[in-house]
Amino acid sequence: MNLTELLGIIDQLALGVFAVSGALAAAEKRLDILGFILFGTITGIGGGTTRDLLLDVPVFWVVEPRYLVICIAASVFTWFLARQLDSIVRALRWADAVGLALFSVLGTAKALDLNFPPIVAVVMGMMTASFGSLIRDGLIGRQPVLLEPEIYVTAALLGASVYIGLSYLPLKPEIAQLIAMASAFSLRAAAIVYDLRLPKYDR
Repeated sequence: MNLTELLGIIDQLALGVFAVSGALAAAEKRLDILGFILFGTITGIGGGTTRDLLLDVPVFWVVEPRYLVICIAASVFTWFLARQLDSIVRALRWADAVGLALFSVLGTAKALDLNFPPIVAVVMGMMTASFGSLIRDGLIGRQPVLLEPEIYVTAALLGASVYIGLSYLPLKPEIAQLIAMASAFSLRAAAIVYDLRLPKYDR
């Protein structure tokens, strides 16, 4: 297996992980299996859909319906798995952290591949990583994870920015993506474990 194939697998893994985090949010509200599928799918494809609409390119899951299948399968799987979890909230946070790292870099890479400026690519990476969760939290009626005091969007920004920086070096894009994903996940993981927060505004 070469790195391109590995990144393709990671791309689908990212979608599945975000779908799991959305389905786990449905578990918190004790919804039925259709609720799991709804929130899993929205979380999985929400950010990428917003990105593609803004970039004026075909929406990825319309072109490749397998992404919808992945979201549905991950949501159904979570319907059975969630009952066995000791802490749904903890599982949700870690699943979300993995998806955040993967999507922030993959979204940035897609915008760069379409020859958009680096600043636009960074914004697209952040949106890909965070908008699915934002839509999920808004629909389920809880405070969006983006507004929590722990570092979240900053981790997506780090992953996107690291990838932009590495793209100027003589590295294979796949290697650059893996390094950038690791940096984003490391920061988000540190925020979860050590309760890292950015300073709040003080009058």
